[in-house]
Amino acid sequence: MGLKEDLNDVRKQLKTNASQLDIDHLRKIEGWIKACGILGIGTAWIFPNPVSILLLSQYKFGSWTMLAHHILHKGYDTIPGVPHRYTSKGFARGFRRYLDWLDWIWPTAWVHEHNHLHHAHLGETADPDLVERNIDWLRKKTWHPYLKMGLVVVMALTWKFVYYAGNTLRTWLERRYPEKNIPSYGSLAFWNPFSFAGSHLWLHCLLPYVLVNFIALPALFLFISTKAAIFVLINLLLAEMITNLHSFAVIVTNHTGDDIYRYDNSINSKEEFYFRQIAGSVNYPTGSDFSDFKHGFLNYQIEHHLWPDLTMLQYKKAQPMVQAIAEQYGIPYTQQSVPKRVMKTVQIMCGLKDMPVYQQAPLSNAAVQTT
Repeated sequence: MGLKEDLNDVRKQLKTNASQLDIDHLRKIEGWIKACGILGIGTAWIFPNPVSILLLSQYKFGSWTMLAHHILHKGYDTIPGVPHRYTSKGFARGFRRYLDWLDWIWPTAWVHEHNHLHHAHLGETADPDLVERNIDWLRKKTWHPYLKMGLVVVMALTWKFVYYAGNTLRTWLERRYPEKNIPSYGSLAFWNPFSFAGSHLWLHCLLPYVLVNFIALPALFLFISTKAAIFVLINLLLAEMITNLHSFAVIVTNHTGDDIYRYDNSINSKEEFYFRQIAGSVNYPTGSDFSDFKHGFLNYQIEHHLWPDLTMLQYKKAQPMVQAIAEQYGIPYTQQSVPKRVMKTVQIMCGLKDMPVYQQAPLSNAAVQTT
């Protein structure tokens, strides 16, 4: 037996035992998410307050990280009796986008950028989410570190709008229209609503979210008073910043740090793939559903990158088994709190630290060399 065989056995065991329990668990988590949304919007009209803001933020965060993330990865597709809306072909498709997951991010573009490019090229140059490369312009600046850190905070508060929506759309446009010269998402041409790329950005990403979230929702409260509608808008705007910060803290950080490998070459074997997913990812503390809920179930990032198409409940079961196998083969298995990982990520983004570059090495003893 080797690394590949041991991990394949774990996956086979988990997939074989998938059942109605996984769907029931999904429904429970979905219920918590919807409760946050209902309570958040239901109290937002009274006055701007932290309770409504945090509840609305958690609703937005959970709709993406727990529902969209695992369902669109086909985690529930093969479970007998699964409702169509919990499958990758039903969730957030067409009008259901407004019911399941309305965000700055267009689901179709996100599936391509995240499920295919990021997961297939984790930490490589071809990974569209390689933080160290994407933020190289800031790393090279000779500004004071505190100035850089301040800019990182601003980016974190707005990152789905300023980065993720555009970057995911750009990768999809490049695949769908290879004959077009798609500009960088950071350029003015990309944001021009009268350009080819810009028209897609406004039609699929910006306008749907703005019209529903910041215009239609507050307008519903005009029947109470103008002040109530304004309070709802204020709470929604503040919740937007908090959910950006929350998602930034648990998404950007789980493949970044001076103790997490990045790769200059492509994968050449299944063992190599498994090694890279473990050594190139970070888990946060795991345990209860409540703790997992706060982390968006992204505290099982190592297990998720090994097998993207498992359910949330299966990741809970897989975590101790994967950790034991990693320790058996001497593979670095990183599990730390979110604040510690945020600090490590900020150091990388500001150019204070560098990620180690993995050089292909024998996996018999999991030896690695770094430069």
